[in-house]
Amino acid sequence: MKRIHRYYILPAVALVLLGAVLGVSLNSYVSDGDAFEQLKKLERAFVIINRQYVDPVESKAVAEEGIAGMLKKLDPHSSYIPSDEVPEVRQSYEGSFGGIGIMFDVTNDTARVVKPITDGPSERVGVMAGDRIVEIEDSSAIDLSSTGIQKRLKGPVGTEVDVTFYRPSVGEQFQYTIRREEIPLYSINSSYMIDDRTGYIKIDRFAMTTYEEFMEKLKDLNSQGMERLVLDLRNNPGGVMQSAIQIADEMLSRGMMIVETKGRDPSINNQYRATSGDMFEEEPVIVLINRASASASEILAGALQDHDRALLVGERTFGKALVQKQFELNDGSLLQMTVGRYYTPVGRLIQTPYEDGNKQDYYDQKFNSYEKALFNPSEYKESIPDSLAYETDHGRTVFGGGGILPDYIVKPDTSSIERFVSGSGLTLAFIIDWFPERETDIREAWGEKPQAFAANYAVPNDVVDRFWTFAEDKGMSLTANPDSVNRAEAVFPQSEANEAREYVRTHLKGNIARQLYGSSAMYPIFNSVDPTFQQALTLWDRADQLSEFHASTTSSANQN
Repeated sequence: MKRIHRYYILPAVALVLLGAVLGVSLNSYVSDGDAFEQLKKLERAFVIINRQYVDPVESKAVAEEGIAGMLKKLDPHSSYIPSDEVPEVRQSYEGSFGGIGIMFDVTNDTARVVKPITDGPSERVGVMAGDRIVEIEDSSAIDLSSTGIQKRLKGPVGTEVDVTFYRPSVGEQFQYTIRREEIPLYSINSSYMIDDRTGYIKIDRFAMTTYEEFMEKLKDLNSQGMERLVLDLRNNPGGVMQSAIQIADEMLSRGMMIVETKGRDPSINNQYRATSGDMFEEEPVIVLINRASASASEILAGALQDHDRALLVGERTFGKALVQKQFELNDGSLLQMTVGRYYTPVGRLIQTPYEDGNKQDYYDQKFNSYEKALFNPSEYKESIPDSLAYETDHGRTVFGGGGILPDYIVKPDTSSIERFVSGSGLTLAFIIDWFPERETDIREAWGEKPQAFAANYAVPNDVVDRFWTFAEDKGMSLTANPDSVNRAEAVFPQSEANEAREYVRTHLKGNIARQLYGSSAMYPIFNSVDPTFQQALTLWDRADQLSEFHASTTSSANQN
């Protein structure tokens, strides 16, 4: 069949919208006269195409392309989910699923790994966020749909699949043999006591079970004497809004606004407020955020910032404040459509502006404003109109219009060899290659002693030396000639590598811990050299002041 161009396909959405979808009269849903006329036009166009087009038309394919085309005129986050993809979407918010353990999306005809599931089979072999799937079982994966990728990656638990990934950060391909597993989905994969007073919880995403997981971790840390908390929301893309609201409730006083949602449908207009009987209302809190903290993460961070409940540290967040709802169609497929916007307690809309569904312009604007916010925050703040400036409960200035700006910005050194090493995944790749030859000895010495490993194990010097050789084999270069340095081409000065030696040693150790004990053991080691984390630990005076603000607000509210 000849390809049917998009301008033929768009009208086909009428088939979905007609009574078969809603089971009721169209007039009850399309009250506007012009809208009803346009709908009849779509119906007529679909009938003509279906009957008169020169080649036979696959009605389902045409209708689905039509729906997708219409959604592109709305916003960058509304989407259509075919019926055969619905189970995977629902499973990602619920319990577990079978497969290789990655979250991915398809952009520019290639599947990009959004995130490997923590402790899943893909993460264990070395797959990293940002990797592109180029081959599955020696067949090209380019131009495959999301459904096509899933069908080829899934299979019976225990079977293996060969997948080739392209890693843009190093410009190389990696082939992994991955054993399929039933993948448990946890939202919180790391929580521990940093010291005898300070707890740490990292929330990777918000699912239906996140609040229960959070409460379990919170109780455990409280039992160990926690007096203050570092809550890590970095790289958390969001998810179930209600879970973020429940967690915010645990840290805010009764009656405080958490988030407000507004939409055309009155049922969307809701105010969510904190209730009484919470576990962590007054203790100091520091929240870590970055450019990949989005949606539900921003609801939680925004509520805590607006009420002066927590100190936000890191980078400006993603800027997604759209409320989405799933509408089931007649064949079980879903419209995941934006039905409202959410506003932080002081009334901020932190959604990045967009024009229709133009994703390229949307992300370009995000990147450009993000760079200014991160590296020229004073200029960025001055560029924000007064209408987007708001005051927190105690008079601090916060901003709307595109993400949440932290109270304390930590600028990354984007040109450093340390940044390159951590961002490229070279330490993980090296350990995956090196670990098997040492595994027996290491497990015998440390296998049942994760705390002793963290405290006492040191990566030998010769292993660090071998890493640098490995990195150069993978395309990184070290030079003693200052004129030869070219950071854009991964050519770094030898002196900088010498200075980064302990940083690299720590990352190698963290990845050995991952191989031994899983990702939960990796984060405490990585955090020991993480610039944002370490900077945050110097800011407890400011967090203490905010907790005192909040306590005084709570006391006043109780007296009134």
